Amino acid sequence: MIIKSAEFVKSAVKPAQYPDAVLPEFAFTGRSNVGKSSLINTLVNRKRLVKTSATPGRTQLINFFLINKMFSFVDLPGFGYAKVPASVRKKWGPMIETYLSTRKTLKGVALIMDVRRIPGIQDLNFIEWLYYYNIPGILILTKADKLSKTKRLTQQATIAKALSVDKNDLVLFSAKSRLGKDVVWDAIEGLIGY
Repeated sequence: MIIKSAEFVKSAVKPAQYPDAVLPEFAFTGRSNVGKSSLINTLVNRKRLVKTSATPGRTQLINFFLINKMFSFVDLPGFGYAKVPASVRKKWGPMIETYLSTRKTLKGVALIMDVRRIPGIQDLNFIEWLYYYNIPGILILTKADKLSKTKRLTQQATIAKALSVDKNDLVLFSAKSRLGKDVVWDAIEGLIGY
């Protein structure tokens, strides 16, 4: 995918605040601090389209980005551990679920996981939730550059077993080396119809 433009559109909490449902949308989610913002920035060849932070839980709203004036990327708040008040964390679940279960233009979701960590119950629940609502998903293992090639492949197999999926269903990705960028784009393009 050749990126000609990528721009922030708006942030939202509830459906009345979403942009008009006209263009296809592709969403990104995962536990806090898995490299979601870095992944999106790498895909669109921008350093700071999506703000990155070392502090988990920086994304607290649903953020919409218009890509090539043809489709949207939607950055969802990370789930799990985050340095935000419990009252804010409690609102994320319903906010994310409402978006995912009601948005008619949603074509797919990337579940992003850190290749160095074994997926937790929240990751498993999220995958089951996608199946339940019949939403296509892409499973992406980020921070692949942090491990040797051998360790990376071992982790990929271990994570696949934990998730009960084929290891080839897990895309290894690195924002630093750009490993997996084309594979992720191919999957997204297939889902959004470009």
